[in-house]
Amino acid sequence: MEDWTQTLGAGPLLGIAAVAVALILFLVIKIRLHAFLVLVIVSLLTAIATGIPISAVVETLVDGFGGTLGSVALLIGFGAVLGRLIESSGGAKVVAEMMVSTFGEKRAAFALGVTSLLLGFPIFFDAGLIVMLPIIFAVARRIGGKNMLLYGISSAAAFSVMHVFVPPHPGPVAASEFFGANLGVVMLIGLIIAFPVWYGAGYLWSKVVNSRIPMLVPNLFGEDEDQPANPPAARTILLIVALPLVLILMNTGLSALGSAGVVDAEQTWVQALQLLGNSPVALLITVLVALLVLGRFRGENGSALEKLVDGTLGQVASVILITGAGGMFGGVLRASGIGDALAETLDGWGLPVIVAAYVIALVLRVAQGSATVALVTTAGLLSPAVLSGSFGVVDTAAITLAAAAGSVFAGHVNDSGFWLVGRLMGMDVKTTLKTWTVQQALESVLAFVLVLVVYLVF
Repeated sequence: MEDWTQTLGAGPLLGIAAVAVALILFLVIKIRLHAFLVLVIVSLLTAIATGIPISAVVETLVDGFGGTLGSVALLIGFGAVLGRLIESSGGAKVVAEMMVSTFGEKRAAFALGVTSLLLGFPIFFDAGLIVMLPIIFAVARRIGGKNMLLYGISSAAAFSVMHVFVPPHPGPVAASEFFGANLGVVMLIGLIIAFPVWYGAGYLWSKVVNSRIPMLVPNLFGEDEDQPANPPAARTILLIVALPLVLILMNTGLSALGSAGVVDAEQTWVQALQLLGNSPVALLITVLVALLVLGRFRGENGSALEKLVDGTLGQVASVILITGAGGMFGGVLRASGIGDALAETLDGWGLPVIVAAYVIALVLRVAQGSATVALVTTAGLLSPAVLSGSFGVVDTAAITLAAAAGSVFAGHVNDSGFWLVGRLMGMDVKTTLKTWTVQQALESVLAFVLVLVVYLVF
């Protein structure tokens, strides 16, 4: 692959990508072939069609699959076990009762979304969502009816907004470095637009889709079993859920202090604390604490807990494999050079820089799936124009966030996050396209409009 050069232009590559996406939708929706098999088959065919050397095809597939699972599998596995412990102990039901009694049934979805916004500040999208799911499911089940999307989409959108627009999440941080933007100003504008973007593209949209597509809460954590007679206190569950967030925030804070020179990042104690705050390690620690507090200390024996963990991992194995296969498909599109070809084509359009940042990131996102790749590629392409231009501090931050807005547009079958959200919430592909893909498009457009207002006014 190192010596291989893509000879196809942006047009043929886009055509191949469009056919591949259409084939995935046809096989999954019409033929009813399992999504995991479909994604692997289409990834293989796409790699061959785009001219990737035959000797490198399997390596490309495995790299895309493994690269996605490396960041997702541990989070899903640990998060699912944590959710199962919270649910089986009766803790999720207790927290749901507390939230409903505190905020009322009509404001429960709003409260869950605001809570997810706050939790989404230090924690990544996928980790935050999997930790919150048992509480989301319990609240939806407590209020009753087919209202999964009202609570699920609202909360997932909140995590997405924070992950895309607010440092210290990696996308806006990387783009800020490319554009030379002030990270504090990027964070300030990101926080200002986060609530209205979530409210419009998350909360209000979840109410719309919930009325159109009623859905029961999925049985991801084995909720059909009888609840115990001695559930833990709500504060115990909240402390357990808060533990990974505190650990991850500690990691983030130490990284920021290290970059600012306040602490020495090479010190062993700093690195040790950062290790504890790494997302997989933080979730592992939380699972071990939950096994003690919600299991052993409540009289559960080792064999029962082992069966619980084993059963939970079996339930989420399909989610993990499908998410990895979605990453495989996106990885093949990236390896084919579609991003570079598109970037070169779009660079000659002569658009204003802030509009170009949004459009280029949007097209790259739709074409190859990865929001991070779309954002970093756009930032790398436009950084010379931004750095050499006479842009103010606010202008540069707005351009950074415009690229971030484009990078989240309309996640679909080439995005591993599409499969993660759909499978965790029990949605088929068609429903996920109608709900989550549209939500991501609305989030992108609304955020860009708000960022453009900031750019023009300030």
